[in-house]
Amino acid sequence: MALSSESICVWVGTYTRHGQSEGIYVYRPELGSDAFEHVQTVGDVHDPSYLALAPSRHFLYAVNELSEDGGVSAFSVEPASGRLRLLNSVASGGAHPAHVSVDPTGRWVLVANYTGGTIATLPIQDDGSLGQAAHVVRHQGRGPNPARQEGPHPHMIVTDPNGAFVLVPDLGLDRIVCYRLERDSGHLVEQPEGGARVEPGAGPRHVAFGSGGTRVYCINELDLAVSVFEYDAANGHMRAIQTMSSLPPEVSASESDTAAAIVVHPSGKFLYTSNRGHDSIAIFGIDQASGTLTPLGHTPSGGRTPRDINIDPTGALLLAANQDSDAIATFRIDSRSGALEASGSMLHVPKPVRVLFGRLSAG
Repeated sequence: MALSSESICVWVGTYTRHGQSEGIYVYRPELGSDAFEHVQTVGDVHDPSYLALAPSRHFLYAVNELSEDGGVSAFSVEPASGRLRLLNSVASGGAHPAHVSVDPTGRWVLVANYTGGTIATLPIQDDGSLGQAAHVVRHQGRGPNPARQEGPHPHMIVTDPNGAFVLVPDLGLDRIVCYRLERDSGHLVEQPEGGARVEPGAGPRHVAFGSGGTRVYCINELDLAVSVFEYDAANGHMRAIQTMSSLPPEVSASESDTAAAIVVHPSGKFLYTSNRGHDSIAIFGIDQASGTLTPLGHTPSGGRTPRDINIDPTGALLLAANQDSDAIATFRIDSRSGALEASGSMLHVPKPVRVLFGRLSAG
């Protein structure tokens, strides 16, 4: 099924320090097909690996994944085309920012600094530009894997669907840490009764909420498993109900195999994860009553090292960003079974890291 909406845009974040990438790449779907038309290449932005769109859809934010002084860059979004214009860049509050999101009010940018071991809040000005960090929190501790968990490594920071709490999967701590965001000050207040722990050495990377916001799905990078939790929106508490491998049962993970991305289909019926090394996309069915998962198979990712996967807002297509193949593969989604079918359409983007779908604003 081809995309049918003229309002959809795709922004691709990349690594500029590796290969030939110039920055952020902007695409629009070619209506009536599975192909995408290149709209813009945004240069002079360093390692814009992860991207987030503001709720207003007027602004886009990109981390600058630098090793010493990480940053976040703000862009305005042209409503008609999705083209970007740089507004400003500010420090992220730590080294190697790996994830950025925007709170539901559109007042705060949230950023997770992976090697810096910190998370931070950045105020959004009236024109969409960013102010200096209002609050920086440093995580403490380590995990059992000395090569990957020698210290804290927050890998994602995102609010829950109600905007009440902020969840931070920390790969180094084997914890999903829960905070309350104080809207006026931007301060993050840890909630001891919230969040959850995963298995020692699992390395939680990213989370996704199920429809209704009562289930949380966490992809664990190091043990390539999905942890399923019941989520209490009243206090941010998470109760583990299931753990399932993201690899086929006959496959044993090697040291080079790591899980990466996780996404729930807009229908709430299916969940997808990406496996680097095995270079596959795992497909799960979601039980609508319990939220538990049933494995539905695996599809080759269409390249090497699927760093990110994402689904368009209509639920018709899944894109897989294969970082080490310099390409993004396109898959049609069967709305009844969740199965993926390679469309044959490919976007040739150097070192793609993040695929961000969004609807353009009306103006």
